Amino acid sequence: MQETERQSEERSWETAKTLAEALPYIQVYDRETVVIKYGGHAMGESAVAKQFAADVVLLKLMGVNPVVVHGGGPQISAMLDKAGVKSAFVDGLRVTDKDTMQVAEMVLSGAVNKEIAHWITVAGKEADVRGVGLSGKDAGLLTVERTRRTKRDPDSMIEHEVDLGFVGEPTKVDPKLIKGLIASETEDWVPVIAPIGVAEDGMTYNVNADTVAGAIAGSLGAKRMLLLTDVAGVRGADGEIIRQMNLDEAQNLIDTGVANGGMIPKLETAMAAVRAGVEAVVILDGRRPHAMLVELFTEFGAGTLVKAQ
Repeated sequence: MQETERQSEERSWETAKTLAEALPYIQVYDRETVVIKYGGHAMGESAVAKQFAADVVLLKLMGVNPVVVHGGGPQISAMLDKAGVKSAFVDGLRVTDKDTMQVAEMVLSGAVNKEIAHWITVAGKEADVRGVGLSGKDAGLLTVERTRRTKRDPDSMIEHEVDLGFVGEPTKVDPKLIKGLIASETEDWVPVIAPIGVAEDGMTYNVNADTVAGAIAGSLGAKRMLLLTDVAGVRGADGEIIRQMNLDEAQNLIDTGVANGGMIPKLETAMAAVRAGVEAVVILDGRRPHAMLVELFTEFGAGTLVKAQ
């Protein structure tokens, strides 16, 4: 037998061994819902996007019910730059005026949402797994209210309210449409949701995608929520990745300033989702090939896991 044939045979046996070792974990997630927040700069790389879609299809075919909630910050920034509009951020949240809101909805509900749904459909073509592009405006999925944030002046120590514009916080999730899609006994649908919501007065708001993912995961009683981003996980004061933490430990990272910037809403989202009934939330690097599969179907997982205790 030639060396290349022998190597191919060895890889085949290794693949079979890996599948066999994954069996206990596959059974744990059989017919369970896993909400996946897909974001970060990796979204702009087509090869990574295609691999992500293929992994989502694999999850569906292994008996998991994946629900994808996506961001699109870099894509929004790129479009705003073309228009000559500068963005400001407060605690990782984009300050959104009316013009920025129009661009955000166009990018999120349009280009980004439909591209992700399309790649899932392409990856699942042979098994007829299809991505369905939605936003929080569809079927009353996501009701929001204007976000109110305060910041403390470092000199006077007086807190003042920061106007974030058309940035919303979820007040109600109606998961009926999502439940109907994932419960279908004849079709394999994968919901793909853009983080746009509507207030009671009919105004449209941009919502942090991490927050939307957490709210939806809570409403679905998800087994896991995976926050795929462009960092390897949550780092402690020593700079090392923290593999597991409870709610008190997560809050302490925020209170002490160890967690800052965009990691604050991620941890807040994780804590809120766990309190809402999600068993655990994992913050992990979506740029690494098959990160979701490593997290769900191997002993050691990936990234940082946040749970109640």
